[in-house]
Amino acid sequence: MPPPVVPPPGGWSAVDLHVHTTASDGRLTPAQTVALAVARGVRVLALADHDSTSGITAALADAEGTGLEIMSAVEINTDTPQGEAHVLGYLLDHQDPQLQERLAARRAARFERGAGMVRKLNALGQEISWERVQEIAGAADGGSVGRPHVALALQERGYVTSVQEAFQKFLGNGGPAYVSYEKLTPEEAIQMIRRAGGLAVLAHPSNVRELTTSLAPLIAAGLSGIECYYGAYTPDVVASLVAVAARLGLVATGGSDYHGSEQTTYNATLGATRVPLSVVERLKERHRMERGG
Repeated sequence: MPPPVVPPPGGWSAVDLHVHTTASDGRLTPAQTVALAVARGVRVLALADHDSTSGITAALADAEGTGLEIMSAVEINTDTPQGEAHVLGYLLDHQDPQLQERLAARRAARFERGAGMVRKLNALGQEISWERVQEIAGAADGGSVGRPHVALALQERGYVTSVQEAFQKFLGNGGPAYVSYEKLTPEEAIQMIRRAGGLAVLAHPSNVRELTTSLAPLIAAGLSGIECYYGAYTPDVVASLVAVAARLGLVATGGSDYHGSEQTTYNATLGATRVPLSVVERLKERHRMERGG
């Protein structure tokens, strides 16, 4: 049994706008995620699964009568000349047919990529099965296969001691088992989100110093916010990002990036990242302003 999770100083946050479930690379189902959020007193939760919104409808049903608000969201992986960038979409129509068509194509590409990584790992002597990776991902129930599922299969067989080690040794960009897939630019992801009626937010930017310059083309494409409150950030980084957002007229959002296991995946904890409740109203105000709703 893993050790119990100790609440952070000040208790759990009322807002977590970045959580993953078994609809992508999380370890908990939407129902389990909702139950955990309710138990921790979270008031607004966004399921931001990679290239999938399939968990949102179930989460909405499970949250009924609990006092927990579910905000529709998605996270789309993109590529830039400087490396990978993730774009979050909020308050979008998660059943929009055009969005679903694009996301399905992305998931299919990720599926083929996963199989390719397993083949590379097998050639390197890391004997994991593609069938087991799919089981871990819950692919039979609609789960999207991602690198964390391959990493967990490696850990299960004892080839690595953690997901992080699997990425460092094998699965990270340029690693011996890395496989690329369909390239999508941040601008294209922003347009996908906006066409589905949502707001686009840059997820967990890593280089605050270069951020103002790199955001210019994204703002021109329709970016509405940046993720400023994030579990791995120090208070100084949060303050710097919030200042950038204010200067550029963007909404400062935030969340834990929880994947369902504090001990093994990303060391993120649902509800542990302090996100002001005012962020939710600012997002909604921006949505009304931009979308005319």
